[in-house]
Amino acid sequence: MLRELSLTPVEALEVVASTTLIYWAFIILVRILGQGPLARVSSYGLASAVAAGSVVGRAALGYTPDVAGGAVALVTLFLMHAIAGQIQRRTRPRRVLDSPPLLLMAGPEVLHGNLRRSHLVEGDLWPRLRLAGIADPADVACVVLEPTGEISVLRRGAALDRRAFQDVRGAERLDSLFGADG
Repeated sequence: MLRELSLTPVEALEVVASTTLIYWAFIILVRILGQGPLARVSSYGLASAVAAGSVVGRAALGYTPDVAGGAVALVTLFLMHAIAGQIQRRTRPRRVLDSPPLLLMAGPEVLHGNLRRSHLVEGDLWPRLRLAGIADPADVACVVLEPTGEISVLRRGAALDRRAFQDVRGAERLDSLFGADG
C-alpha cells in the first residue's frame, strides 16, 4: 500500500512526459480527423471514446498504475489543458487547436462533402433534427458542427445574423438567409 502512494522523481518525470505526449497526440488527432467522432452518441462512438480514454490512461501511467502516478498524471492533464487554453487565447487565428465550425446543412440541403470531411454520415443528423423539434428538413435554416463536437440546429423562419456565422466554414451558402442588417 505504501508503494502505491510514493513515486521517485524519475517515475514522476516519466508520468509527466508520457501524459504530455499522449495529450498533445490526442489534440493533434482530433484536429486532423475533425470533431465528428466526438459528436456521435452511438454505441460505437461511446466505445471509441471509452477506448481512447483507456489508451490515454494506460499510456500516461505506464504498466503499474498507482495513486501517486495518477495524481501526477491528473495535474499534468490539467496543466496541459491550461496551456492549450492560453495558446488558443493568444494565437491568431484562434482555431489553432480546435477545428472551425462546419456547416452540415444549408436549409434542407445536406452538405455531404462537409459530412465526409467531419467523419459523420447523414444518419447522424436526423436524431439532432428530431431533438430540435424538426420533423421536416424544409424547416431547417442550417445545421453546424461546432468546435466542441456538438451539432447546432437552427430553425427556418427568423433572419440569421451574419456575425454569428463569420467563422463557420461553408457559411456563404447561407447568404439568402441573412437579414438585411446581418
